[in-house]
Amino acid sequence: MLVFVLIAALVLLLAATGLRIARQFERAVVFRLGRLQRVAAPGLYWIIPLIETQVTVDLRTITASVMQQETITKDNVPVKIAAVVWYQTIDPVRAVVDVRDVDGAVIQVALTSLRSLIGRHTLDEVLKDQEQLARVLREAIDGATEPWGVKVSRVEMRNVEIPESMQRAMAQEAEALREKRARIIKAEAELEAAAKLKSAAQLIMENPAGLELRRMQMVTEVGAEQNTTTVILMPSEFVEMARGIGALARRA
Repeated sequence: MLVFVLIAALVLLLAATGLRIARQFERAVVFRLGRLQRVAAPGLYWIIPLIETQVTVDLRTITASVMQQETITKDNVPVKIAAVVWYQTIDPVRAVVDVRDVDGAVIQVALTSLRSLIGRHTLDEVLKDQEQLARVLREAIDGATEPWGVKVSRVEMRNVEIPESMQRAMAQEAEALREKRARIIKAEAELEAAAKLKSAAQLIMENPAGLELRRMQMVTEVGAEQNTTTVILMPSEFVEMARGIGALARRA
């Protein structure tokens, strides 16, 4: 009788050791004697002790940092660049059966894809089109990891470092561009002012009285400045009239 009790207790103990719990974001890939058996859903499940084994897979989105890489752009400029990859396992079976270390494999694919992508673009493209390059990089990584049951949702490029000499050259170029824009704006302003003066001159030629009004306005403005000396511009008609009177006086 005692033997049967011990056997029953041993069976119950083995049965209890086979109980497992998978959380909502986990899936358990179960193998029986090394052969794929099933994928256990979240909750309580049971595996046969000593016969079945399991590998738990996390289905949450994982954020992985790709270490800074030193590579050369298409125009032979050495740059250092890092990236961040967001990915998620969508097929637990393939993530376990088809690749040994899925997380390490994703990082290695991201490293090689990043170096290859930078080598196909110039420095200006790397600095100005980072969003577009990130999309291309995401598609490349996603295509390589799809057979492993992994979906890459997002990739961001960050910490782009260029040589100090190139930084100085780019700063000089930016300064030259700003000076060019300033000169263009100044030239456009002078051209617009010249056009306004031309219009004003044509208007005064059509109406000579406007010139006299402008002279009177200038006298008023000069007087408002509290100057000790005021120069009054006489109309040319007055000058000619004075010359005529002087000539008549000399003849008399």
